Amino acid sequence: MRVFARERQARILAELQQHGRVEVSALAALLEVSEDSVRRDLRALSVLGHLQKTHGGAVLLDPARMDWADRADVAAAAKDAIADAVAGADLVRPGNTVLLDAGSTVLALARALEVRPLSVVTNSPDIARVFEADPEVELTVAGGRWDRRSRHFTGSATVAALARHRADWAFLGACALDPDAGATSVSAEDADVKTAMVRAARRTAVLADSSKHDSVAPHLVLPPSGIDLLVTEDGPAVARWRDQAVQVLVAPPAEQDDATAAS
Repeated sequence: MRVFARERQARILAELQQHGRVEVSALAALLEVSEDSVRRDLRALSVLGHLQKTHGGAVLLDPARMDWADRADVAAAAKDAIADAVAGADLVRPGNTVLLDAGSTVLALARALEVRPLSVVTNSPDIARVFEADPEVELTVAGGRWDRRSRHFTGSATVAALARHRADWAFLGACALDPDAGATSVSAEDADVKTAMVRAARRTAVLADSSKHDSVAPHLVLPPSGIDLLVTEDGPAVARWRDQAVQVLVAPPAEQDDATAAS
């Protein structure tokens, strides 16, 4: 019986979740396919941000605990697709105020947003740099303690600065996302900043590529009922979130080459 690429990739992910790493030769034997087919599957899963290829195999990625510089390159195509979906959905209107959380997916959104005039409040210097020279953007940076690893301002001063604002939308990245647990973070301080953004905004959108789904981190940001909109390219996750009465905007999936998708 022929096993198609997406079925193989699902089984590879299951092996990664169980063991943390996989080897090409062992997967080829398990799936009864050639090692070339397994390598194509690993390349596709790497593009989607699920794993890091190694010599002879792959290891499971944990983006939530990676440094910002390393995390920025994970699932880049998926993050751009999510950003384009938000920008094209007419969610942000001229004159709106938006709160932009620090993170590579929200940074992609900052680059995609063309609505003007616009007021932007962020704790991310990288996002601020996108707008700093734009005369049609009123930019506010919520300062505080500088977190070098994650490249954002955090702590009580940042939370206090955010509390002084009111916004139409808060756009949050996600460390971990689960339809029962909601949006969670590996850091208590990061969760506090995200929660402050939620409190200051009329509506909250969580932007999450497929590598963030079906995982739970220690610190609660939002229960499912607190998420007004989830934006993701992960089609299989949609039904589970809609069961929680969460509106979902589905971005086009990150492209794979035709040979990989068909084999």
